[in-house]
Amino acid sequence: MKIDPKLLEQAREAGLPVERMTEQTLRKALAEYAPYRGLSDEEKAKRWAEDNAEAIKAHREQIEKYGVFGEDLRTW
Repeated sequence: MKIDPKLLEQAREAGLPVERMTEQTLRKALAEYAPYRGLSDEEKAKRWAEDNAEAIKAHREQIEKYGVFGEDLRTW
């Protein structure tokens, strides 16, 4: 895998910890995507809904309580 040398140079000049960022990004990606590896699209969707059920419920409750953001600004 190659990283655009100019981008890498800019990051280093900006003082960004490129190696650490790369490792952190890989760890995060593995944690997020590994559980879905090998599943069909339908299975992935089901697993995602199960994994995020609490957040989905909280979001729906917030909409019920406060409405949709910007709803008062709609002209249609």
